[in-house]
Amino acid sequence: MANDAPERFAAPWQAEVLGLQVALVENGVFTAAEWAEALGRTLHAPDAAEDGSDYYERFLGALEGLLAEKGLTGTAEVEGLAAAWRRAARATPHGQPIVLANDPKMDCVGK
Repeated sequence: MANDAPERFAAPWQAEVLGLQVALVENGVFTAAEWAEALGRTLHAPDAAEDGSDYYERFLGALEGLLAEKGLTGTAEVEGLAAAWRRAARATPHGQPIVLANDPKMDCVGK
């Protein structure tokens, strides 16, 4: 299979999710073969962009799906954490780093 990945990262999160995937394989959370199968499934889904413009969104979806398959996280947990990061971003003063502790609803995490 040819490498479908774009040559450069358009946003920092893309590099971070790639690093996370590599670390998960290196630490035995899942195998490289399991990862290749999960990524291939999402990249070749009928609704995938033909031009590959959704590569990293699909990469992230494959990672979330594989973690859910392994019982390590669920959709509700991922969606909840994503919402917490969005709230934290809105609550963070301009020019300051966004940290999860800035989420006004995260009373018991990170504070």
